Amino acid sequence: MISRRDFVQLSACVMSLDFSASAASSDAGDPWSGAELIEPAKLAALLSQGDKAHHVICVAFPALYKQRHISGAMFAGPGSKPEGIAALRTTLEKLTKSDPVVLYCGCCPMEDCPNIRPAYSAAKDLGFKNLRVLNLPNNFHTDWTAKGYPVT
Repeated sequence: MISRRDFVQLSACVMSLDFSASAASSDAGDPWSGAELIEPAKLAALLSQGDKAHHVICVAFPALYKQRHISGAMFAGPGSKPEGIAALRTTLEKLTKSDPVVLYCGCCPMEDCPNIRPAYSAAKDLGFKNLRVLNLPNNFHTDWTAKGYPVT
């Protein structure tokens, strides 16, 4: 069951989307480089091969994580909220700076996501060197779940 607070947060994310033809997809404002993106098929293949080196961390809203998340992913909370960044920092403190870390959200189209950029920036500020962002251009359902990749 989704809480009223989570519903309001998700609604705000959806309402902020621009579905007009003039909405352009641009990575110019993204803090990560293209090399720091990991495609869903590649991460799914790594996980299906039993890869335990990659630490997958969800920075989405709690309702999304509870509903369905990448199998084995840790939950940090929404990167757009101070408590989500604090939880991410706590999670990352247990890792070494060279550990491979994959962050993902998928609440809405990545170009509009309120969570992934602050989470990425916080992890970079902590000095993580092997940081990746899961490329979910549409959303978690379309780009991960609907393709049959592992979920819990």
